[in-house]
Amino acid sequence: MQRRTALRNIGGLLLLPSISTAVTVAEQKPVLRVAHITDIHLKNDFGAPQKFSKCLHHLQQHSPKVNLVLNGGDMVFDMNKENISTINDQWKLFMDTVKNESNIQTQYCLGNHDIWWNENSKSDAFYGKKYAMDKLQLAKPYYSFLKAGWKFIVLDSTHLDIDNTWYIGKLGEEQFNWLSEELKATPKETPVLVMSHIPILTALLMIEDDIVNKWTMLGGDMHTDTAKIINLFYQHPNVKLCLSGHLHMRDKVVYNGVTYLCNGAVSGAWWKGNRRETAPGYGLIDLFADGTFEESYVNY
Repeated sequence: MQRRTALRNIGGLLLLPSISTAVTVAEQKPVLRVAHITDIHLKNDFGAPQKFSKCLHHLQQHSPKVNLVLNGGDMVFDMNKENISTINDQWKLFMDTVKNESNIQTQYCLGNHDIWWNENSKSDAFYGKKYAMDKLQLAKPYYSFLKAGWKFIVLDSTHLDIDNTWYIGKLGEEQFNWLSEELKATPKETPVLVMSHIPILTALLMIEDDIVNKWTMLGGDMHTDTAKIINLFYQHPNVKLCLSGHLHMRDKVVYNGVTYLCNGAVSGAWWKGNRRETAPGYGLIDLFADGTFEESYVNY
């Protein structure tokens, strides 16, 4: 858990405890508590509905209470190659469960399994991201919002590969330009939290079995425009935290003052236990007014 500096150096003088105690205590209170849930992969199998309900109940029992849920995508088990009746059933189960079991504001990010890329359905009105966007009432697959003095930027990181049959992680020119303008328009004193489904930067791709002399890193496992995004963030030091999922494992990489936090999956290994050493769970993050934060991974 990241620790915050309790004392501030003001004008080269260290404030005396008798003067600064009240200020310090006030500063230590988070302005927002966030739960980051990702990779739920909900279907009516494996006891998944009951386990997801348990997760939602668990995150609502914290004290202080969770004020905001950030859902990092892969909400349903899979849309990619399924027929419409199966997709309808999975989405109904997901939406009903969230409606009945949680009363916390939730913001959504699309995952690769929330997209209908069935080659036989390209002419359908719901082909691609439209189906999920309609269900989640999203006007666009990427957007921003303000809450408690923080700016939240939700990215759309899943796009068709050059062969138009599978996906890679990237923003694309239009979204990257939007992100650049969004950061330019954000006051420097406003801290920024970014959420994507696919990690922008992660060390998890090096966790493989039977490696001889090299690792395989696929464009569907991490953003392919990582260097470009990192360079953009370098120009905006108020970008503090990037959340992701997708890999069903947890790691934290700190680079150039930005923390890239990939959290484990609510579903673990697709409802079949741990994904390697990462048990099913969710991220719990306390955000502070000065742009610092404390975070932990919670098993439910």
